[in-house]
Amino acid sequence: MQGRGPWQERVRAPGEPWVWFTAVGLTVGLVMILGLLGLVLVQGLKAFWPRRVVEITLKADSSPQFRGSRVLAGERVLERRKRHPAVEVAGPSEDREWQLFLGNKDVYGQAFRFVDVADVERVRMPSGLLRLERTEYGPLLAYPVALESPGAEPLPAEHPAFLATLQQRIEEAHQRRGEIRRLEKREIGELNRQLEKLHWRLRALERRQAGGGDVSAELAGIRQRQRELEAAYETLAGRARELRAAQERDRLVCRLPTGEEHRVPVGRLLSFYAPNDLGWFGRLQVFATRLREFLTQEPREANTEGGIFPAIFGTFVMTVLMSLAVTPLGVVAALYLREYARQGWLTRAVRIAVNNLAGVPSIVFGVFGLGFFVYVLGGQVDRLFFAERLPTPTFGTGGLLWASLTLALMTVPVVIVATEEALAAVPRSTREGSLACGASQWQTIQRVVLPAAAPGILTGLILAMARGAGEVAPLMLVGVVKLAPELPINTTFPYVHLDQKFMHLGFHIYDLGFQSPDSDAAQPMVFATTLFLLALVVVLNLTAIGLRNHLRRKYASGAF
Repeated sequence: MQGRGPWQERVRAPGEPWVWFTAVGLTVGLVMILGLLGLVLVQGLKAFWPRRVVEITLKADSSPQFRGSRVLAGERVLERRKRHPAVEVAGPSEDREWQLFLGNKDVYGQAFRFVDVADVERVRMPSGLLRLERTEYGPLLAYPVALESPGAEPLPAEHPAFLATLQQRIEEAHQRRGEIRRLEKREIGELNRQLEKLHWRLRALERRQAGGGDVSAELAGIRQRQRELEAAYETLAGRARELRAAQERDRLVCRLPTGEEHRVPVGRLLSFYAPNDLGWFGRLQVFATRLREFLTQEPREANTEGGIFPAIFGTFVMTVLMSLAVTPLGVVAALYLREYARQGWLTRAVRIAVNNLAGVPSIVFGVFGLGFFVYVLGGQVDRLFFAERLPTPTFGTGGLLWASLTLALMTVPVVIVATEEALAAVPRSTREGSLACGASQWQTIQRVVLPAAAPGILTGLILAMARGAGEVAPLMLVGVVKLAPELPINTTFPYVHLDQKFMHLGFHIYDLGFQSPDSDAAQPMVFATTLFLLALVVVLNLTAIGLRNHLRRKYASGAF
């Protein structure tokens, strides 16, 4: 028998097919991940790119539903093939149909409509049609006719200064809107907070008076202060009403694609552009503007319009607070298990319990957080420090603090396991050298072991942040809400309001995808919000990874 050549031995080496199998599996997994990220990126950014508006003339027998008009104008969002159930018996027949975004929800009653391509008689892209962003009812697609102002002649759309004048009126309305917000959120809001404090103080004094105490002088002073604050409140409220009336003064007269005339107050307009008259550079400018507004503005129209800044800020603050809570708790627990606890059956049982906690569904932690943090701890805090406000809860309801602690409790097993592995990786000789130099066990841990294990500890923190930032189920029970435009960190004392409810990007995605009254309008927002949730998680993780790499270089040793 002839001997085998070396190439035959290599081909038939044991286990080599499994190496190729695992390589294929890794490649498929990477392709799936990159495909998902690419889909989110493309669909998320496409939500901000300005589309062209098409004007469609329907055939006479198509019986449109918009006030008898045969003309529709809108953005072509989707094209697909449509199956007609009526002819399925004889055989399947498919036609194309377009989904149009018509806007003008206050006039049409619906913002989207499907149109059969077979019913289309003519398609064109009209010039001069404007897309006007509004504070309510979504965008308005219409042809400008005139700009009406009290005591002045209407300015026709054909006038050379029409668009510049309209832009100026919108900027003035934006300034008035900012003034109204300043009055209502800051000055009137501060008066309301003072009145609320006086109200609780008054209730406490009335209880003392009912118990026989002499508090008549204090009651008189508080009531006098209440009257002064109420007078100041009425003055500011009157100023806000004047500004709101000024918002309704100027009106834009426009003609809808259906042919009817429509008037909209300029104070309700946010911006405008002519989508069919823009070049590539102009569309890029609109894209950048819409992207900036999405990142810096508050949501509106049931979260299907506007921005997501409160959700971004709430997610960031909650993740930071969770990290500040979970790091010391997880590190201390791991230090005790690895450095101090006697290694026996009890320690092994604790480790098994910690590993099992990592597999508990997140909603279970949410229920525990609701029962323990909110009802028990929060209720006790209210009884001790906010008794005058009861039965209205302060900390006895969901808030930022309880949400952060709940997620810290959920992610602490990850930090414990990673910290134990990092501590075990520190060479025994390093510990013995420190002890031989006269250092105590705690000094050795503090100055030698922990710095050397810091990169591994940060690895656990990175994993905890990645999981905690994307969780939704427990937050629905312990503090997250659909809309909370007031940020939990502001310029009002005590500056960080841990009892305040907040918005979260993950819950925002859930609300848009499953609770929105207009699923078609919410779909682009779902992809865009998902994109920025992923971006926020990546930024937080890259920050932690950069810190970990810095510590790894600083404390480099044979253990790494």
